[in-house]
Amino acid sequence: MPDLSGKTAIVTGCASGIGAATLKRLRADGAQVLGTDVNAELGGAVCEEAGAVFATQDVSNFALWPDIVAQAVEHWGRLDVLVNNAGTVSALSIEDVTDEAWDRIYDINIKGTMAGCRASIAAMKRNPGGPKGSIINIASTSAMAALPGDVAYCSSKGAVRVLSKSIATHCAQQGYDIRCNTVVPGATDTNILAHAENVTPGLKEAVAATSPMNRLADPAETAAAIAFLASDECPYMTGSEMLVDGAMMAIHPGF
Repeated sequence: MPDLSGKTAIVTGCASGIGAATLKRLRADGAQVLGTDVNAELGGAVCEEAGAVFATQDVSNFALWPDIVAQAVEHWGRLDVLVNNAGTVSALSIEDVTDEAWDRIYDINIKGTMAGCRASIAAMKRNPGGPKGSIINIASTSAMAALPGDVAYCSSKGAVRVLSKSIATHCAQQGYDIRCNTVVPGATDTNILAHAENVTPGLKEAVAATSPMNRLADPAETAAAIAFLASDECPYMTGSEMLVDGAMMAIHPGF
């Protein structure tokens, strides 16, 4: 289990799913955590249960990102970890997607992620002892093998992958000890999938079958990978993608 004692972290989209599991895991590993979400009731309850601090946040409100980061620094004197987990889907193909739906997906999934990285790097550069930190952006296997029915989601998550690589190389070239990696979850048992199952019975079983392991991931399994990247156990790992997909991306579609 990684030792995150003395570290402080921000986890967005903490109200459920991978965000909630990540917040709980980082706290269990010793980190102080500021959790954020648009759903203050659920997000606040998760944070209270885990002994974390909660702040209401719409990640697409870019101007408020410095205030969120400042809250973490005011509480604990530094920022070590940012987990950009908040995201949304549209379930619209290229023929059906509207300008409004496209903009909403990009505002949350990529522009919100970028704004969080920018504000967090500014804080991490001021950490006692010099620039140091770990940024973990959450992408999706849909960024690697696209879904025809959600053009905005897939393309935005593809943008998250390359954004992370650009940030990683920039920080390395600037001499900052600030790493940036991407976690790529596969089919995961989250509220989004549960809601979709209500509309399309049998969907969860069909999605689970896309993995050679023939099951959905538990959010805690993705949280474990995030905790590793948040720790000091992988200091040379930056600009990387960590797949947590049950070998979904490893198998040829014909098999």
